[in-house]
Amino acid sequence: MTAGEMEALKERVRSLPLWSGLVDPQPLEGGITNVNFHVVDGAEGYVVRLGDDIPVHHVMRFNEAAASRAAAEAGVSPEVVYAERGVLVVRFVEGRTLGEADLRSAAMLDRFVPLLHQVHWQVARAFRGPALIFWPFHVLRDYGRTLEEGESRHRADLPALLRIAEDLEAAVGRVDLVFGHNDLLPGNILDDGKRLWLIDWDYAGFGSPLFDLANLATNCGLSVALERHLLERYFEAPVSDERLRRFSAMKCASLLRETLWSMVSEIHSTLDFDYVAYTAENRARFESAHQLFTQL
Repeated sequence: MTAGEMEALKERVRSLPLWSGLVDPQPLEGGITNVNFHVVDGAEGYVVRLGDDIPVHHVMRFNEAAASRAAAEAGVSPEVVYAERGVLVVRFVEGRTLGEADLRSAAMLDRFVPLLHQVHWQVARAFRGPALIFWPFHVLRDYGRTLEEGESRHRADLPALLRIAEDLEAAVGRVDLVFGHNDLLPGNILDDGKRLWLIDWDYAGFGSPLFDLANLATNCGLSVALERHLLERYFEAPVSDERLRRFSAMKCASLLRETLWSMVSEIHSTLDFDYVAYTAENRARFESAHQLFTQL
């Protein structure tokens, strides 16, 4: 992003009608589907998220805003104080963004699981208006068509990858329906020293709890023992071989979805991010996970 483009975004933030006076927006690192700013207005801090709809990634900002409001009402996410087309403003939480290593701990997973239960059941009760469905296998099929139409450099690999996706969908089988976050990167989890918060609801929608669980496990590189611990705490029951296989299939789906997400971003995103390297990294992780899945 050029200095001029960044200044234009800052000016858009400054011009929002909720400020009590002049503000000085400061860019925040980490966004790969939007641009974020920290704004201090008087004694209050805010995060301003700028981003338009991204139909190729099934990101619709009306849904993000509705999910953010519902999550705040459910007590799992900061309060939404303002929204307009392409803009979402939430209260700033003074805390630490978690890293992968933080979640490789039974104690931290024990703190996180109650938050995930709140997401899956309480956010759904608070949600207002039309809501999206998040089914990773639909996303994969749609990504396949987008990559074909965009003449992606990965086109030759798509038939084999999508056949694997069909096998994984069959292995996952029938699912319960909950309201999911569907982007459980450790960077979307904040610890203020007293409690955990979940932020960034771009991909939120009704779907399977297995996806959030698998997504967390793959994004944090959980060990087999910690994966079992996570499943036991979430379902409050010992892990059966059937549930473990379905969970393993969803882990592969999570990694394949991230791989194709990056492939699509290679040809559609305008953000300054190394999607080529991200594709290679996630594809290697997917292939490793799929090899293990075939041995179950």
